[in-house]
Amino acid sequence: MQGEPCTFLILLTQHEHMQKKTKTVITNSILLFTDKLQANSGRARRSISLQPSLVLLQTDVKTECLTLENVLFVFVFQMRSCVAIVVALLQLCSPTLQSDPQLLISELQDGQEKPSRPWLNPTLKGVVPSREITNPPKIREMPENEMTSHSFPMFGEHVNLKWVTWNGSLPNGAVAIFNGYTERTDYVCKVNCEAGFYTPSKGTFCQYPYADNEYKSSKFEVLVNVDQFEFLEWVEDSYGSVPEFSVRTCPNVDIYVGKNKYGLGKVVTQHEAFFLPWEGDEYWYKSYHVLTINRDSYSQHISHVQYLIDEMELFHHPPETLQLAKVTNLECSSVAKTVKLEKTSTVEKSWDIGRQTRNGSVSTMTAKVPILGPGNVDFTKEQTVTFSEGTTMVESISHAVSVELMVPPNHSCSVRMDGRKMTADLPFTGRLSRTNHNGDTHWTTVTGTYDGVRLGEINAVVERCQPVIDAVPCAPADE
Repeated sequence: MQGEPCTFLILLTQHEHMQKKTKTVITNSILLFTDKLQANSGRARRSISLQPSLVLLQTDVKTECLTLENVLFVFVFQMRSCVAIVVALLQLCSPTLQSDPQLLISELQDGQEKPSRPWLNPTLKGVVPSREITNPPKIREMPENEMTSHSFPMFGEHVNLKWVTWNGSLPNGAVAIFNGYTERTDYVCKVNCEAGFYTPSKGTFCQYPYADNEYKSSKFEVLVNVDQFEFLEWVEDSYGSVPEFSVRTCPNVDIYVGKNKYGLGKVVTQHEAFFLPWEGDEYWYKSYHVLTINRDSYSQHISHVQYLIDEMELFHHPPETLQLAKVTNLECSSVAKTVKLEKTSTVEKSWDIGRQTRNGSVSTMTAKVPILGPGNVDFTKEQTVTFSEGTTMVESISHAVSVELMVPPNHSCSVRMDGRKMTADLPFTGRLSRTNHNGDTHWTTVTGTYDGVRLGEINAVVERCQPVIDAVPCAPADE
């Protein structure tokens, strides 16, 4: 297209592991492009080298706008009456230019961005890793303000499973695999949301895959299953698919802990692949295993319960009416009446163990059960109880009182039964065991609170008798 001069700008950044053939194709394409520009205008300036990995070429011509083949990243936009083409071959693995191990090809035309399918480096697909150390991982320490920590339970009822900040030594229950390919034990770790591995023989670093490279950092978190209590398993999957209840690296992020026969890494569902950090590179595979929480049914049992009586808190509530009765006498003489009030109440006793008990699971406890008194607590003998729901026991308690009344003629008298509720929070420690359908039993220590209710101080209260309105008056002789 003829018109005002167009400015062509070509930026090339080379990846240090780019294949020689690829470099040659790109270089030849650029030279052919610039030669044609020079032939048409005679004013093209050849490349000006700014740094080893950057080539800058600029020319001003009045000619047809050309396209360049074999490029990975293209922006096309309108500039005055001609089309300016900017071609940039982005560094395949630069963490400053990419946020993940893919190359996103985008086209910007008339101000609208149109993203297309993600591109993964095919030279890193399905590689059988060499066991020789050829390219050690780069150290990549994240600034403190960019670090995200998840050292708190983020797996719902599975409170023993959590990410713990590395403090110089392996915590109790660190999740690990034996890596048969390297003949060593590797532990699951992560830097921010990028899962990787820690192994003592490689120093106090978490080595993780990120943007085509393997990096390592001394600031990381370790996946911990305290007391190995939660039931975990490796489930085979492929092409970015993960089973339900797979272990995430961060809340609301679709990056999961994965492994293959070569070691630990991450599964990224968006990229439909598993990524393995290996001697400076990030290899990717379509088949893998995902770390998953086994949610099959189980039975649980609480034992070795010790109550911390000195830390008990008692709460006395105001009296409340449990039952009410009214006696009406329309006779012309006083009537003696016996009023019996009965009330059956349900009270709950619960042992909060700091985690949910799944519906349908059988839950029992062997322990002494607290008996609340007006100002203290006593205990039954040790017994085994079966919980009706979760770790809660429901009891029915009946109360009855009798009152004799002398009801005057044409009067109504009310009697009520009052009770006073008392609740207690009593801390305790104990041992919790869970047995799955395979017969495997895991144990852990729990701290919790017993929450009990006592309904006591039952009283019968006779209210003042009131005349019956519109009652038939009695004759003087009848009174």
